[in-house]
Amino acid sequence: MKLFQRIFFAAVLSGLAAGLAMSAVQQWRVVPLILAAEVYENAAPAAEPAAAQHSHEAGTPAHEHEADAWAPQDGPERIFYTVLASLLGGIGLAFLLAAVSVLSGIEITARNGIIWGLGGFIALQLAPAFGLAPKLPGMPAADLVARQVWWIGTAIATGAGMLAIAKLRNWSGIVIAAVLILAPHVIGAPQLAGEHESAVPAHLATEFAAATLATGALFWLTVGPLLGWLNERFVRSPAFALKGAHA
Repeated sequence: MKLFQRIFFAAVLSGLAAGLAMSAVQQWRVVPLILAAEVYENAAPAAEPAAAQHSHEAGTPAHEHEADAWAPQDGPERIFYTVLASLLGGIGLAFLLAAVSVLSGIEITARNGIIWGLGGFIALQLAPAFGLAPKLPGMPAADLVARQVWWIGTAIATGAGMLAIAKLRNWSGIVIAAVLILAPHVIGAPQLAGEHESAVPAHLATEFAAATLATGALFWLTVGPLLGWLNERFVRSPAFALKGAHA
């Protein structure tokens, strides 16, 4: 019970702090790129001839176009939901990092927290980005489910490979890690067949990918050390010792 309480509070606080830092950078660097891309995305359908947008094959029954799904309004409402999603996501990722630490038997401390954060960044963002770079709205992409499956598999394989090195600390661990880390890229990420034009300029896509990865690095290199520091702090806390004695 004491361990769970310590992990819970450390993960919530570190996730909130890192999520706030990430949200600030997102609003500064990432969100303007998304808004710029949405202008191109919304302009592309308008440029198509109306007849092409609503033409139907012979014998095909007419149908009604579905109303747009709900989305927050631009401005304060959109900022609120974006920040809220970042905070909740930050807490969730902090819990994930803490859970991996417990299951692997390698404790997160203030000294090794930055290594844990770097590992999280590599596994969950950098490695998947080699096959599936972050994409802006309006950019062509392969099937969503296929991309999600490849992304999850790449993250798990990369994380497991790094843990193999950390646990085994020998050539066997390095070989296992190399196989696990390279396997998803040998298989290859799902890609659209043929050439597909994008209404979004290439420079926006490049800036977005760089800004997204930089923002992710900031989050992970904040949450790792902070989680380790809080973990050690709570271990020494008399309040947690008292709760553990009465649990």
